[in-house]
Amino acid sequence: MCAGELTPHQLLQATSIRSIRQLVPLLDRVLVQRVKAEAKTAGGIFLPESSVEKLNEAKVLAVGPGALDKTGSRLPMSVVAGDRVLIPQFGGSPVKAGEEEYQLFRDSEILAKINNE
Repeated sequence: MCAGELTPHQLLQATSIRSIRQLVPLLDRVLVQRVKAEAKTAGGIFLPESSVEKLNEAKVLAVGPGALDKTGSRLPMSVVAGDRVLIPQFGGSPVKAGEEEYQLFRDSEILAKINNE
């Protein structure tokens, strides 16, 4: 590592903000928070955090205005704040606000929208 380069831990700290409300996604970015899996079994036993599986479901908290096409027109976003979506298991840019963890994805990386029925 060269002088002046950030370690992965320092980079994660550099993207830490105090309040998620300060974060406004740009272009076609989508800010999401993963839905947490149940930490308790049907029998009432609490599971340690290390054994709780990460879900691919997330809630959209904020969206950017959309990317620009070749003519400079804005492309519409496929999701809006409040939508429930399916996200890739890996990828996205991690953002930490306080103790909570969030991720930024491009609109095209969102796998599906989950409709409420």
